[in-house]
Amino acid sequence: MTRTCSLEVDDSTDAFVGWVDETPGRGTLSLIVTCLFTIFLCTWVVIHPRVCNRSLLRVSHKIALFLKCLIAPEFIAVEGLQEWTQAQKMVRDCSGLTGDSLKLVHAFYVGMLALRYRTSRGEKVIWPNQYLWLLREGLIQWDDHRQWGLSEENIRDKSNADGTAKLLALAQVSWFAAQSIMRQAHALPLAQLESMTLSYIPLFAITYLFWWVKPKDVLTPSIVDLPNMSEEQLSIFESMAVSNLFDNEGIGRQDSLWSIWYLTPRVFEKEAEDRALQEAQQELCQDDEKEPIQRIERAVDLNARVSSRLAKQTVVAHWDPNLYRSKFLWPVTCIFGASFGALHLISWDTRFPTIIESWLWRAAALASTVSILIFMQFEKVVLKRGGLTTIISLVSPFVYLLSRIIMIGGVVAAFRASDPAIYETYVVSTYWVHIM
Repeated sequence: MTRTCSLEVDDSTDAFVGWVDETPGRGTLSLIVTCLFTIFLCTWVVIHPRVCNRSLLRVSHKIALFLKCLIAPEFIAVEGLQEWTQAQKMVRDCSGLTGDSLKLVHAFYVGMLALRYRTSRGEKVIWPNQYLWLLREGLIQWDDHRQWGLSEENIRDKSNADGTAKLLALAQVSWFAAQSIMRQAHALPLAQLESMTLSYIPLFAITYLFWWVKPKDVLTPSIVDLPNMSEEQLSIFESMAVSNLFDNEGIGRQDSLWSIWYLTPRVFEKEAEDRALQEAQQELCQDDEKEPIQRIERAVDLNARVSSRLAKQTVVAHWDPNLYRSKFLWPVTCIFGASFGALHLISWDTRFPTIIESWLWRAAALASTVSILIFMQFEKVVLKRGGLTTIISLVSPFVYLLSRIIMIGGVVAAFRASDPAIYETYVVSTYWVHIM
């Protein structure tokens, strides 16, 4: 294969080009369209949103996830991993109660808030831990799962996963990666936009892997009637709810558009809250010198204080403890998380219009890689005053966000004066092929 040039270039090493018309090789328009199309497939197509109460919330939530994918694809990949981990745990916990009949697709369906129960005010979410409790208490039987809308046929019927879109995404991404590798093999530089596009691919692949069996774009939940329960059982069941923000009873912020930005709460977060309350109770039990009445008053005060503190916390990030403490999964997760910024370094030697832009790009790519690695070392990050460790945990996501803004700005600005070599091609290349 021989290398060709798609435009006339000044022999000067300082020459730059602006907009380049389409040629037998490629021009600015084809380069931009190809990259944006690939990014779209790596973000919009891969998104598997939760079930929302209203169509406006459903569409808005998917757009919010899309924007999150564009800005911080690492966090969506980790979110996919945490959902997969929770689904796997539900399958294990329910295996003895369902005869191993509850599969990963069922666990995902429940975890995406698709199973709800009727109330006098509307409907409420049945969380994975609540469904497990109903099974353990013998209040429901797995044999009745079809009546609860949990048959695989019903779930697949509600899912709007498109096999053609998956194949298109896989083909486009594979072709784009192959083209990028071939350009490097022929000593042809990648445009900054191509480096950024390439950075989405590993995270696209890992997120798709975790969500492969998860239902997609489910429009309506399965709504059931709870079995008959005593007041005590009902109280226990309701106390296990992870959150009430996603119920549909017209209470508080349940219908707020702000909810589209919230990540779906995980059962481990509720378990952490319950442990905090239990620690408060244990603190009570250790004090044997107080009178019973004083102990009761102290119990009420401790519970109130713990509940108030947890309610007022602004949680920036909270990783699943089982995942975070894994000696294999978490290091691998951190590597994938750092890959997005690291792959931008492919354009380290790409020529920029000014030396300042060149070093801004390099510094931003390095800062993105390092800051995300630092951020992922903290199991839980809460917005609060604290010492050096707290400051580092809060500054690292800010540095990451700033570096992403700089890199996006660098991509856009680079097209005003680009290295002409990014438009050079090799003979067998034709970038229009993989967008047809």
